[in-house]
Amino acid sequence: MTRLDVRRLAPTTGETAAVVGARGARLRTIGPSDLSVFPLAMSGNVFGWTADDAATNDILDTYVAQGGNFIDTADSYAAGRSETMIGNWMRARRNRDRLVIATKVGKSAENPGLRARVLTRAVEASLERLGVGHIDLLYLHIDDTSVSFDETLLAVDELIRAGKVRYFGGSDHTGNRLIEARIASAQLGVAPMVALQNHYNLLHRTEYEGDLAEVAASQELGVMPRFALASGFLTGKYRSRADVARHDRGGEVAKLLSRRGLRILATLDAVAAAHDTSVASVALAWLLTRSNVIAPVVSAREPEQVLDLTASVHLALTRHQISDLDRVSG
Repeated sequence: MTRLDVRRLAPTTGETAAVVGARGARLRTIGPSDLSVFPLAMSGNVFGWTADDAATNDILDTYVAQGGNFIDTADSYAAGRSETMIGNWMRARRNRDRLVIATKVGKSAENPGLRARVLTRAVEASLERLGVGHIDLLYLHIDDTSVSFDETLLAVDELIRAGKVRYFGGSDHTGNRLIEARIASAQLGVAPMVALQNHYNLLHRTEYEGDLAEVAASQELGVMPRFALASGFLTGKYRSRADVARHDRGGEVAKLLSRRGLRILATLDAVAAAHDTSVASVALAWLLTRSNVIAPVVSAREPEQVLDLTASVHLALTRHQISDLDRVSG
């Protein structure tokens, strides 16, 4: 048997995960919708960029083998290629009905902004790239203040009535703007937002834990934190300037190498050691204890990384450990 033959017979990470099996995680419902999702959303932001077709397929296979069903992408990721790659994978696996697909519109070069005709055209293009009849959760990727909420909300509602979108949410909105949107929805008699995707992690707490958390609670919005691992800093791989340089990361990660950032990593290290798990798993498990959080959004460049990420949904932190993480990151 040649080396090539051996490589062909070697199982992928996804195949191995499927054989080993995954502990069932309790699904969470997004706000007042009927969308039940795995407590961790797999982002497609690297698909078509740092992950090619083969890597994308193996990442998604591994995620699904661990019980995952919630895939998050956008029409602007890799100029739409992320949606195409996810669509190709779903078609090959014939698993569309078992998944919750979220995408975002508003930032693509072809269809920028949220004017009614542009938004409708963007959704039609996403449906075609994904190869699906409907999008389960559509996010407004920007807060386009040049367009009245009335125009945007009416356009989204028309898509919902046409069966092309099931539910929608915001992705870059302040608490005040979410309140404005809810008032406009009530006045127009159209579907309201059910979800919010926002920047939230152990290093970046103030934005969400202020008025956004209060609004999310009052409107029963399901919250999906993005940048859940702070561009990889909360995986523990960046502990010095040399680490940042070695991984070719820019100033954003370097700024996190502060006393506060390193204290957070030290606390994560201690909790991870107590549970015999990874730093990333602990950081995500902490997010899953927060008010209204349904599923942090994470990405993986390699299928092996998926196993560390999905382990977080089974990790039960003690009250003392949560308190320690709250204190050091506050």
